[in-house]
Amino acid sequence: MGEDPASRVYVRNKERACEECGIYSEKYALPEETTQEELLGLIDTLNNKTSISGILVQLPVPKHIDEKTIINAIAPNKDVDAFHPVNVGKIMVGNYDFLPCTPAGVMELIKESGIDVEGKECVVVGRSNIVGKPQAMLLLHQNGTVTICHSKTKDLAAKTKNADILVAAVGIPNFIKGGMIKEGAVVIDVGINRLENKKLCGDVEFETAEKIAGAITPVPGGVGPMTIAMLMKNTVKAAIINKSK
Repeated sequence: MGEDPASRVYVRNKERACEECGIYSEKYALPEETTQEELLGLIDTLNNKTSISGILVQLPVPKHIDEKTIINAIAPNKDVDAFHPVNVGKIMVGNYDFLPCTPAGVMELIKESGIDVEGKECVVVGRSNIVGKPQAMLLLHQNGTVTICHSKTKDLAAKTKNADILVAAVGIPNFIKGGMIKEGAVVIDVGINRLENKKLCGDVEFETAEKIAGAITPVPGGVGPMTIAMLMKNTVKAAIINKSK
């Protein structure tokens, strides 16, 4: 909804990924003034449309729309973002159908890099419902010892410097410096921020961090592509689940 430029880019990237994978997709670009009732009506139509396996509403929504109400309106079996409380609860207990795309992408990167989470000190900087909290749960499910940090954490550097695996998802440009990282640590930068000079950067100061880290993701081109890949994976899974119903 509306004219958010970042949202337009994200939606375009998702459309392109669907085309590459051979997944049928529909886009509804709604004007800013669309009412909540109109949006809920569209979601209800898509919930009942058998040709559609997955639904996502690109966030953020305009201020007159209640985000929680919109997320709750999406059928859990079509919630390919895994934001619905039913899917969030399933992640908590470890019996899930879908995973939030960014945390799932992080876990896939760790797995494909041959990194074993079990027994490792894992620190997540950020506590959002979209990344920080589910990321901590997924690391815990892999037998990591998990610490969640945030803006109110005292002596943050002492916590991050203890991490064998550090996930930065705080939304502040270049927040994690090289001096806050343990020698040889795995550093995964979820942040994507645009600086005044229009350049993109992550939550980790890459130039200082890469000299210390054993492995590190770049921004852009690190976690971002994995997020979209996991959305495609969730969509295929949703198609299988919905076909069996």
